[in-house]
Amino acid sequence: MRHRMGYKKLNRTSEHRKALIKNMLNSLIKYEQITTTLPKAKVLKPQADKIITLGKKDTLSNTKTLISKLQDIKSTNKVKKTLSKRYENRKGGYTRIIKAGFRYGDNAPMAVIEFVDRDVEAKKVDRKKKDTTKDQNKETPKETTA
Repeated sequence: MRHRMGYKKLNRTSEHRKALIKNMLNSLIKYEQITTTLPKAKVLKPQADKIITLGKKDTLSNTKTLISKLQDIKSTNKVKKTLSKRYENRKGGYTRIIKAGFRYGDNAPMAVIEFVDRDVEAKKVDRKKKDTTKDQNKETPKETTA
């Protein structure tokens, strides 16, 4: 009988594990869907749910706790302004894990972790929009004087 069952260590030191979880939380909040290995996703799910629950109650103490856990003001603002409003009627279960096969190189089990009712456009946050002026210039051939 294993009392209190502990937690997954993910073959990392405590500092490395904390940094890994913090970075994955920030990415999940920013893009609302990330692909990772199944054990990492299982560790991340309760952490993400707790972050959303903290953001739902708007107090100074919760704001400071969010900032200390995420260490990113943009992520904290998104949790407080967008995600907490989206899930205000939901009592829990803000994230889901979908198994996504196995990784090619080492056959590690992969998973997609995402927010329920996520914004599909959040995945495209960093992608640059195509510049239409350059495309128009390429289509019109330049006149040559010969």
